[in-house]
Amino acid sequence: MTSRFTELVIDCHDPERLAAFWCEVLDFTVIDRSEGRVEIGSWTPTVEEVRARQMSPTLQFIQVPEGKVVKNRLHLDVSPIDGSTEDEVTRLLGLGATKTDVGQGADRSWVVMADPEGNEFDVLRTLAPEN
Repeated sequence: MTSRFTELVIDCHDPERLAAFWCEVLDFTVIDRSEGRVEIGSWTPTVEEVRARQMSPTLQFIQVPEGKVVKNRLHLDVSPIDGSTEDEVTRLLGLGATKTDVGQGADRSWVVMADPEGNEFDVLRTLAPEN
């Protein structure tokens, strides 16, 4: 008996806004939505595909009344695939992210950022091919 990691749920005030932000960050699309909920992903899951192999999880943004209070205990890490880490940080700032300090110190190979609702995530080293 086994399970699959199929989705990551993120509580937020504005699911549409956060889903739009993360679609731009990850090149995902909206695959489902209902009142107070938006699901995004790189593929549309089917039961058969999920049962056959481990696939990338989708992200679900669920509207909740309370705000974020403390540092996340779970966060996303993203790796640029076609540019430098610095270029990706600049792009994400333009999308509405902010740089943030969670006590990581100055000499780190990653950049800690927050999405438009303050959820922390890390931008890691680039995976872009070297020229």
